[in-house]
Amino acid sequence: MDRDGCLTEEVGYVNHVSRIRLLPRTAEAVRRLNRAGVPAVMVTNQAGIAKGYFSEDVLHAVNAEMVRQLGDQDARLDGLYVCTHHPEEGEPPYRADCDCRKPRPGLLLRAASDLGLDLGASVMVGDKISDIGVAHAGGAAGVLVLTGYGRGEWEHRRHQWPLKPDHIADDLLDAVEWALARQGR
Repeated sequence: MDRDGCLTEEVGYVNHVSRIRLLPRTAEAVRRLNRAGVPAVMVTNQAGIAKGYFSEDVLHAVNAEMVRQLGDQDARLDGLYVCTHHPEEGEPPYRADCDCRKPRPGLLLRAASDLGLDLGASVMVGDKISDIGVAHAGGAAGVLVLTGYGRGEWEHRRHQWPLKPDHIADDLLDAVEWALARQGR
């Protein structure tokens, strides 16, 4: 799952812990995965570090706050994978043309290796077509949620997309329900 616009409210660069807020039904979606024994994994680009908008310490604090908010609602993520790079901005090591920046599949491949995931049986959920791109690049299905940037992507940009989502969902919970039903097939 992508973070901003999928798990949490899209508010631009999250440069302070007070700005991270779970979207409605996010904790329920993650709990559903937890109960089903399906790993709940976050995969996110956070180029704000490369651009100098916030530090790695702030990123860690923000992610810890998100994990705390989930935990307060009995939900947990099994892995958090973050790309802090940008190919054209910042200074090394953050200015890098890496394999982990979505839509490249490096973070998915790392998560699969670390957690023993079968990407062919996995679903990547996000609010941008780049999330669908990383899903397909890694061999997973891709679900576009209409939260965050998703509705605008769907309504105004879908005719420009080089690829199509496997499913469109109102939010993360709807995406999880689709993924769990797909897993049952």
